[in-house]
Order: sequence, then C-alpha cells, then structure tokens
Amino acid sequence: MSIWKTPVTVELLTAMSANTATSHLGIEFLEVGDDFITARVPVDERTRQPYGLLHGGVSVVLAETLGSCGAACASPAGSKAVGLDINANHLRGVTTGWVTGIARPLHIGRTTQVWQIELRNEGGELTCISRITMAILTTG
Repeated sequence: MSIWKTPVTVELLTAMSANTATSHLGIEFLEVGDDFITARVPVDERTRQPYGLLHGGVSVVLAETLGSCGAACASPAGSKAVGLDINANHLRGVTTGWVTGIARPLHIGRTTQVWQIELRNEGGELTCISRITMAILTTG
C-alpha cells in the first residue's frame, strides 16, 4: 500500500528540483516505490572535497533531498514539510562513480515525520547513514 498523499514520480521530482542545489550537484532521481524514493549523486569535481573524497556535506544534501521529498509527498495536500533536524554518519569514503540513496519513513505522524536514508557506493557498500526529522506545517 502506497504512503503517498501527493502524486510522485521521478519526472515530477526532477522537474521540482530544476535550478536548485539538487540539480547543480548532478543529483538524479531514480525510482519511486510504494514507500521509498531513490536518487544518486556523482562523485566528480562538483562533489569532491580537497582529499578527493565525496564531500560529507554533499552526502547530507542527497539525504536531505530524499527525506524532504518523501515527507512532502507523504503529507496531506495543503501542508509543507520542513526540516527540523538531520544527522549523518559517514562510514566509508568514495572517490569515484556514483553514490545512491534510498529514503524510507520510520514515522509518519500528523505534525512530524522521521525518515532514514541509506547511501551506498556502486559496490553496494554502505557509505553513509542519515536520519531526518521533518515538521509538517499546515498552510492557510
């Protein structure tokens, strides 16, 4: 059973992210399932830190993008999802290729949501684990 209260597709997420940090960093949405969203980020000159590793902040941008999009689409019409807190544990460095994230909800409440985001390298190894807490604001 789908958790989405707002229509969500890869195409809609991509269009919504045009001309934002998401598109600037080369983040690509890949799949929307009944209770998850996936996207990936390239490890290249836009996203590496001076030691040649994927910048930890870019990992957090990918995680927050996934969690925020998930929360927004799992919220009732007329509401907005805004970030309250995010944490990330960087577990393995990545120097090339792509890092893919998958976001799934841990809690979908009336006023808050908690999402867990796992980031993995092309070999499927966990590179970062993140959790974001979102506030659900009603408009009007």
